[in-house]
Amino acid sequence: MNTADQVLFLLKTRGPKTAQQLADMLELTSMGARRHLEAAEEKGLVRYEDVAEKVGRPSRRWLLTDAGHARFPDRHADLTLQLITQVRSLFGEEGMEKLILAREQASEEFYRKSVGDSAPLAGKVEALAMAREVEGYMAEVEAQPDGSLLLVENHCPICAAARECQKFCRSELDVFQRVLGPGCKVERTEHLLSGARRCAYRIVPV
Repeated sequence: MNTADQVLFLLKTRGPKTAQQLADMLELTSMGARRHLEAAEEKGLVRYEDVAEKVGRPSRRWLLTDAGHARFPDRHADLTLQLITQVRSLFGEEGMEKLILAREQASEEFYRKSVGDSAPLAGKVEALAMAREVEGYMAEVEAQPDGSLLLVENHCPICAAARECQKFCRSELDVFQRVLGPGCKVERTEHLLSGARRCAYRIVPV
């Protein structure tokens, strides 16, 4: 991955950053980071916001545009939307429910094989994140100070489908809970479709 792509990747996975923060992450000079950002801005891939700080000048934070997000895999969004439209047209909402249920069952089977039953909760969540990573969600796990775990998905390869039919997102939350088992509670804390930059699920041992 070249430096220009690394800049986009960090903005995708770590959210808005200043040029200096990106420079530190990539071991560049601040001027070098700015050059990459300005080149990406000219291509319409990034933009900036000036954020007021408590002291001193506003801080310029860079973030991806829609075109920047589109550089990452979308699992053939146009075809997905066409198929959803055709299913609704041919089979109605009942057909959509059957489609969602079939996908839910296939996903659950894949995740159960990936996660297993004997691992501790942290191991199960890591295995689930790896399974989601394979599917293109750019997933990772963050341990929280209160003992909970945060399953973070920096990208949604089925976002177009989910926007058209939010029941796809509903089924994912249900599947996570069943796969991880009764020893935890799963709740969504960030949702891309609600305007967040990512989806995140808080997993609390019970």
